[in-house]
Amino acid sequence: EGSIFMAGATLQWLRDGIGLIADASQSEQLAPTSDPDSQVYLVPAFTGLGAPYWDAEARGAMYGLTRGTGIAEIISAALMSVCFQTKDLLLAMEKDGAKLNELRVDGGMVANDFFAQKLADILNCDVLRPVVIETTALGAAYAAGLQAGLYQSTAAIAEQWQLESKFTPQCEDHWREQQYHGWIDAVNRTRSNLFDEKAQ
Repeated sequence: EGSIFMAGATLQWLRDGIGLIADASQSEQLAPTSDPDSQVYLVPAFTGLGAPYWDAEARGAMYGLTRGTGIAEIISAALMSVCFQTKDLLLAMEKDGAKLNELRVDGGMVANDFFAQKLADILNCDVLRPVVIETTALGAAYAAGLQAGLYQSTAAIAEQWQLESKFTPQCEDHWREQQYHGWIDAVNRTRSNLFDEKAQ
């Protein structure tokens, strides 16, 4: 199971926890104004780290703060943290033999064009956003329709999917590798020493 504990909830924390934004939609306007050379990383391990780390004792942290760090950089780091966590899962999937050529996304966060583009950049694959982004609710409706006989098969349901926007990678490999390397360093600093202590 590829479980990320904090994705959209990280934006909720920025809004409700520390009041950096009044509405999640503001992140789309503020993040692009951040310093493109910023090396700020937010590791949102508020309830531990999920896959592939499975470190329940880890706690959230932020790295790379300077006097030039502002709200835009912190918001950008929060959005990027979801991209990096998705990259973690993608690499774990590849170790299991899966190969991802494109990623279909859903949920409230994907309405944010900045986030969707950065996700494509970090993963180095196309990110496809559907017309209906609330796929969980839609799936429940489709399941009811299947039971009621409105759809004859799950294949017929799959044909209902419609593309709204396609985001393609627009960054260089050097940038992608540098960004992800910084993330891994931040995660390693954040992880608990629980497993090391048990091994001693």
